[in-house]
Parts: sequence; structure tokens; C-alpha cells
Amino acid sequence: MIKVLIADDHSLVRTGLRRIIEESNNIIVIAEAEDGRQALTKLKENLPDVAVIDISMPGMDGFELIEHIKEYAPDLPIIVLTMHEEDQYVFRAIKAGAKGYVTKRSAPEQITEAINKVYHGGRYLTQTAAEALAVHVASIQNEHRSLLDGLSNREVQVLRRLALGQTNREIADSYNISVKTVDTYRLRLLKKLNLRNNADLSRFAIQHNLIEI
Repeated sequence: MIKVLIADDHSLVRTGLRRIIEESNNIIVIAEAEDGRQALTKLKENLPDVAVIDISMPGMDGFELIEHIKEYAPDLPIIVLTMHEEDQYVFRAIKAGAKGYVTKRSAPEQITEAINKVYHGGRYLTQTAAEALAVHVASIQNEHRSLLDGLSNREVQVLRRLALGQTNREIADSYNISVKTVDTYRLRLLKKLNLRNNADLSRFAIQHNLIEI
């Protein structure tokens, strides 16, 4: 049996996924988590064969969770399951180390296939995700790079939290870094994106679909 961990902050999504996944004869859900920190704890308690995680979770988001999983279990296959279809999300998820990318819209038909594929060493992208990734790669090759391409994953994480209205102290506590370090990230973001203040950062994040409104 393929042992799976599901991390998503919506209980209905987790329940639906469990039902779909366990209809398969060879897959079982051994743990569920409602945020990144809980997912990491449960993963360490009982290591699954595949982790299925959402990107937009409170506290530790999906990108940060992937980083921590890769530190603890570098060979564990990870599937990102998300509502986001934008090329930036696909590119960053694959770059971070995800082996699969499935949108929630296509999950009922494709999640078990994706789990089996990554478990056996392959990669799995939905058609929409593959097309988005191809567009992103082509844009880089054509030197029409998005401003987001110049940001590190941590800079994107800080940008998202600033856009959501979190204070430097709250962000610092989330990542166990100093307030001064957060302000350094903020100033770096303003410079890289040619923006003036946090309000501009919020507008930028909304325009690039980094936060939900």
C-alpha cells in the first residue's frame, strides 16, 4: 500500500481527497494536517510514501513546507495540490522540489494517477500545469522575465505575508528570524520591484495572484 499524507487547511477538501484516494486498491491516507507545521510534525511521526500538500496554508505555507520536507526526507515525493494555475506557482513548486502538480479542479480524475506516478519515480503535471510551465520557460528563454523571477522563495513568502497585512514581528516569529532581517527583506523587495511602500507591495501581490482577495 502507498501511504499518503494530506496537508490542506480546508477540512472538506481533505475529506474529499481521502474518499477519492482510498477508492484505489493500493493507496491509503495515514495522516491529515490543516497547516504546514502540523504536516511536518505528522510526517516525522509516521513517514508517508507520498505527501500531497496545498500551497496556500496559514502559518507555514506550501513552499516553506516543501523546503522543510526536503531537509528531513529529501527523497520523499511531493505533489502540490492547489487552486492556482498560474505559471509562477507551477515553476516555483517544481523548482522547490515537488514531483507533481495537480489543480483542485482536476484532482478527482487525476490525483490517484499522480500519486502512483510519483511513487514510482516519475513526475506528474496536469495539462494546464504543463502548459503554464512551458509558457514560463519560454518567457525566460525569450528574456521577457517577470519581476517575480528575480525573487527568492523566502522573498516571495515575506511579500505574501506583508501583503496580507502581517507586521514585521509576526513575520519574524513565523520564520524564527529577527525583525531586522524581515525589514531587510522588505527593503530588498521594494528595491527589486521598484515600489515605494507596503501598499504598493500589496497591490503587486494581488496583481500577480500571490494572495487571494
